[in-house]
Amino acid sequence: MNKTICFYFQVHQPDRLRLYRFFDIGNDSHYFDDFANRTILKRVAEKCYLPANNMMLDLIKKYGKEFKITYSISGVAIEQFEKYAPQVLESFQALAKTGCVEFLAETYSHSLASMVSPTEFKKQVKQHAQLIEKYFGVKPTAFRNTELVYSDAIGETVSELGYHTMLTEGAKQILGWKSPNYIYTNAINPRLKLLLRNFNMSDDIAFRFSDKSWDSWPLTADKYATWVMNAFNDGDVVNLFMDYETFGEHQNASTGIFDFMYALPGVMLSHGIGFCTPSEAVKMYQPVAPLHVPFPISWADEERDTSAWLGNELQNEAFGKIYALESKVFKTKDENLISTYRRLQESDHFYYMCTKFFSDGVVHSYFNPYETPYEAFINYMNVLSDFEIRVQDKLLAIKKKS
Repeated sequence: MNKTICFYFQVHQPDRLRLYRFFDIGNDSHYFDDFANRTILKRVAEKCYLPANNMMLDLIKKYGKEFKITYSISGVAIEQFEKYAPQVLESFQALAKTGCVEFLAETYSHSLASMVSPTEFKKQVKQHAQLIEKYFGVKPTAFRNTELVYSDAIGETVSELGYHTMLTEGAKQILGWKSPNYIYTNAINPRLKLLLRNFNMSDDIAFRFSDKSWDSWPLTADKYATWVMNAFNDGDVVNLFMDYETFGEHQNASTGIFDFMYALPGVMLSHGIGFCTPSEAVKMYQPVAPLHVPFPISWADEERDTSAWLGNELQNEAFGKIYALESKVFKTKDENLISTYRRLQESDHFYYMCTKFFSDGVVHSYFNPYETPYEAFINYMNVLSDFEIRVQDKLLAIKKKS
């Protein structure tokens, strides 16, 4: 088959912070809302992860090597699976054993370290790769950064880490007239091959599937197959990248999303369209050109840039403060502090501070446990103030011993 679909799913759950007041600073160092994290993870496991994994396993049993899928699972999500839903981890391990699933490398803590600290970024990528090898028995060979954040410089760093394949967004501002359905290369190091998300076709499933006001509702597998075939008029591989929570969580089972996915592989294969993983795609197709991305892009919002996390003063102040602590945290050599530091880097904390209230405001409010972005900022900064005291105290204790 010379035309293929690359299905990739992001799996991530953040470590939500508890309500942390000013008067807690210096008195209470319990930052995370364990109840909310456990409750939400168990809900999503029942609605999405377990039924979706069972569905994918059924499809692999039915179609064998003809059906391939790809996941990236953040390190902090795997930690939550271990604590709250080990059966989810077991179901991903069952998928790994089929040989039809690729697991990608990423940042351990779903962080934005690639934009500010190459050192911390590399540490997290290596830590995450070790975790994937431990649980799934495979060493990742392809990479996706948090929220598909990418630039020429970030791609060069990923290449230095030994990866030859990376996923990112097919953003209009960097593609122009070019199609996202081809393989491209990093502008600095052409050894790094790039797969670009076809955001229109991905969002048809991830966001528009249940929208009854959409002129293409209801979406059927046959209708979608026609669109995919048309997309191949300008490309080799259609990259469908989305949150795994699309199945059952963002799109409820009652919308027919599971039925749609069950039907899709058979319809595609009947039209001569195959499935591949990112690492397979770069072996099957030759890159057509280097892609110049001087400034970071992502898959978020209409802008496809990093403004969802670093678009206002609140976000930039919080972001600057957490990374200003990097050298001090690692000087402590305290594994507990380092682990907490990484959990505080999760991009979700900055996403909650976003002040966009227009076209993408609904999406932001869906994922936000806070009433306002200002509450998110104050809560995070209170936590950070206490964390900074703990780091300083640890360094003082080390100094006294020496």
